[in-house]
Amino acid sequence: MNASARTARVVLPSVAAVLLLAGCAQSGGAAERSAPESAPAAPAPTVTGTTPSGTLLVADFGADTVSFVDPARGRFDSVRVGTAPYGLVVGKDGRAYVATAEGVAVVDTAARKRIAVVPYETETGRATTGEYRGGGMGIALSPDGRQVYVGVNVPGGNGTLEIVDTADLKVTETVPVGRRPFDVDVSRDGSEVYATNHDSFDVTVVPTRSPEDTRRIEVAPYGTEGGLGSWLKPHYTAVRASDGKLLLPFEGERLAVVDPRTGRVDVEKMTANTHQHGAALAPDGSLLVVGTGPIDKDEDEGPSLTVRRTDGSERVYPLEGPHEDVAVSADGRTAYVTGGFTRDGYWDGITVIDLDSGDTRRLAAGERPLGIAVL
Repeated sequence: MNASARTARVVLPSVAAVLLLAGCAQSGGAAERSAPESAPAAPAPTVTGTTPSGTLLVADFGADTVSFVDPARGRFDSVRVGTAPYGLVVGKDGRAYVATAEGVAVVDTAARKRIAVVPYETETGRATTGEYRGGGMGIALSPDGRQVYVGVNVPGGNGTLEIVDTADLKVTETVPVGRRPFDVDVSRDGSEVYATNHDSFDVTVVPTRSPEDTRRIEVAPYGTEGGLGSWLKPHYTAVRASDGKLLLPFEGERLAVVDPRTGRVDVEKMTANTHQHGAALAPDGSLLVVGTGPIDKDEDEGPSLTVRRTDGSERVYPLEGPHEDVAVSADGRTAYVTGGFTRDGYWDGITVIDLDSGDTRRLAAGERPLGIAVL
């Protein structure tokens, strides 16, 4: 699809309010919940004692739990964390921090127990479910493990970035950011935090030593026409290790490369031609991007995972049905892509992709799995 056609296919502001009920703007009506069925599960493994290394930890957005998933055989345990868990992050000490509608849940992943919930300082209303629910979305951990940064959605308005001290498990700072902070990332040296604000087409840069000195960078390679009803908004970000620039994929067509120091946004070509959400970096620096499926079924490609190498070349792995987020194994050879999806059309499982052969298989996981990490 050419750029002018893609740019034209945004939703007019007059209908944006209707589309808020369904999430990202849709064409052709709402998708069905049960897009693809989860694969038949192997007998559930029994795990006693400490959680094994390599276990997948998944946020069950459709339940109040996180699931522990054996990457070969499926889920073997779950822990209640709070309403509608979204993003999660795991520290070197094995503690996981989960952004729920109620607060940041803290989980001892070795013992598989919730040990605390840190309430938000931001008022977000009653804890509810659904894509536009208030509460935590993106979440990240400082390199030294001393702070957790969580993007808090405030329905109908701008969000905040809340900073949690991991020793005291208290919110120490609340910083205004843009609308609906889908993702939160941290620079490699810990000096800056980046909140990717889906509904305001921007990234808020927050210096960690002076959080009040925020700056906004608009990231809208297709423009902002359509406002809240537009498809063409930023979702997830990866921080490139080589130079600290931010990588934001759009529609399988454009990669916005943002210099957070200067605010400059360069755009590079991508090849998947599909609506894109989750992004992660492999150990070799490759960018993995989840394609959720077409905006226009007559012109766009289906769901996929793109692996973009550091030289800009890409390999696109087709997927069956919508997916949301991705994690990669420590050796960089396997990708795990969650089927939860923020809109309707989700499924309750994970697609496992052998990045060498391209072979895929499905694992049953939690209910509507979104955020994922490899322990």
